[in-house]
Amino acid sequence: MGGTSGIEQARKTAEALAHSPGFGNEHSSEAVPGALPHGRNSPQRAPLGLYAEQLSGSAFTEPRAHNRRSWLYRIRPSAAHPPFVRIDNGAVRTAPFTESVPDPNRLRWDPLPEPAPGTDFLAGLWTLGGNGDVTQRTGMAVHLYHANTAMTDRVFSDSDGELLIVPERGGLLLRTELGLLRADPGHIALIPRGVRFRVELLDDSARGYVCENYGQPFTLPDLGPIGANGLANARDFLAPVAAYEDEDRPVQVINKFCGNLWSATYDHSPLDVVAWHGNHTPYSYDLRRFNVIGSISYDHPDPSIFTVLTSPSDTPGLAGVDFVVFAPRWLVGEDTFRPPYFHRNVMSEYMGLIEGAYDAKTAGKGGFVPGGGSLHNMMSAHGPDRETFDRASAAELKPQKIDDGLAFMFETRWPVTATGQAATADHLQRGYDDVWQGLERNFRP
Repeated sequence: MGGTSGIEQARKTAEALAHSPGFGNEHSSEAVPGALPHGRNSPQRAPLGLYAEQLSGSAFTEPRAHNRRSWLYRIRPSAAHPPFVRIDNGAVRTAPFTESVPDPNRLRWDPLPEPAPGTDFLAGLWTLGGNGDVTQRTGMAVHLYHANTAMTDRVFSDSDGELLIVPERGGLLLRTELGLLRADPGHIALIPRGVRFRVELLDDSARGYVCENYGQPFTLPDLGPIGANGLANARDFLAPVAAYEDEDRPVQVINKFCGNLWSATYDHSPLDVVAWHGNHTPYSYDLRRFNVIGSISYDHPDPSIFTVLTSPSDTPGLAGVDFVVFAPRWLVGEDTFRPPYFHRNVMSEYMGLIEGAYDAKTAGKGGFVPGGGSLHNMMSAHGPDRETFDRASAAELKPQKIDDGLAFMFETRWPVTATGQAATADHLQRGYDDVWQGLERNFRP
């Protein structure tokens, strides 16, 4: 599936995709009529000679509202495979992160450099840092990817956590066990823990961000005083419909397990699910459909108001990781400094930019640019740079539409430890602190 012909075929496939809308729904889908059994999950003989198999994303006894599982009806059971063997981890790293110590300094990176020819999504995955302990299913990791070819004759699954993919450049076609999804820049896609998938490209290259969530699965945040509607609407999330591969050929299946990559060569494609039902499913979402809630009187609201998805922890209101988007919106606050305020936060913030410019940071060479990212760890002081502060402090406060950029944030309860490769990378901006130089004393008693 590499080359121009592979991209053209992937585009044609992506343009014809059907979906099943809704977040957390009990979806059901069959690619062949009659493949989905009725009245029971595991009949004595599954329809059409298929095998019934349950994929559990939560413990059996978790409350119904938190229980994640899907029933798959497939050509061969997942149990039919040879032994897995360790392979090189490449640039993928996993918590606990011990290569370096947590850094209180503010850090910022340029985009990943161009990959070598023939680099697919998995080979182009590069870990920036993270926290927690994957064996305890707590914490998260921040990865970036840069690919220029499709995954061919191999698929990937992550036993360590779910993968929230945030494309920044180049569209992706995700072929998963449960069907196909498209993810263009400005969209996100989520692959649940344990679901196998393959990534094909819709453009010559693809670049973006990945949040690997080791903890509780992402869910929509509670709305509290907002009421019944707002932020990300459940109806705008798109789950795939069943689509299967019936191919007898060698396929490399790579599994990330407790931080290491393991490989087995199957004699068939494991993307052979003909029908399925359940709620442990991939999905995609258009970030521009986020219904922004903001201030219509004064003051800049806390960034929690921009939360798309949250992974709850054992402490109510304290997330293992939140995914936040700064989507197009109006600013109308009176007598208000409208960009994000100067701030020190008990949470740790990794911010990325999908397109355009962010209203609190200067873009351009050496600045905060699409494909780059910044890390402001627990209690590190941050906020608008000097140029932004000067401009916003003197701006005429008329209604202003913010629609020339799309930024996001992975916010997490624990400090993020950068990997050794991130702490010493050539694309680390070593003069980041300079953006706050020149903030002069204005105090006049």
